[in-house]
Amino acid sequence: MQNKNKIIVFGGGCFWCTQAVFDMFEGVVKTTPGYAGGTTKSPTYEQVCSGTTGHAEVLEVEYNPEVASLDKLLEIFFASHDPTSVNQQGADVGSQYRSIVLYTDEKERGVIEAYIKSIAGNFKKPIATQVKKLDTFYPSEDYHKDYYKLNPLQPYCMFVIRPKIAKVKKEFGI
Repeated sequence: MQNKNKIIVFGGGCFWCTQAVFDMFEGVVKTTPGYAGGTTKSPTYEQVCSGTTGHAEVLEVEYNPEVASLDKLLEIFFASHDPTSVNQQGADVGSQYRSIVLYTDEKERGVIEAYIKSIAGNFKKPIATQVKKLDTFYPSEDYHKDYYKLNPLQPYCMFVIRPKIAKVKKEFGI
């Protein structure tokens, strides 16, 4: 049997937050924090945080499109961060925290662009989310993987991630 899972990459601020959100949804098979969208090969967290690599903190989402459509994933993504904020999500500031969707084929690009157009009127400011073809995804260092699950009492998790999860749960009725 052939694996029909697909990959999409989202950057919506801190990848710890993005992973904690997407891990709650049925149809999401695997999530991997990492870096993409820039030019530095095999960047480290410290390099990405410097803002000089062009990379964003992102989350690679492997999903089963028969259970979770790309439209559903886009709905989750846009509900879980501020897509009108340029290079910032809350107190996290810098180009590494920009809103970005990285697609793997032109069909996905069309779906993403149509979705953004359909929700643009829901915001007071223009949507700043970048839409780019995925070049290379670099997985993060191991200590970033499942950060929220492994560190729920860490202050950032309690004061930033937990409220974001509560908001998304309320919005999606989970």
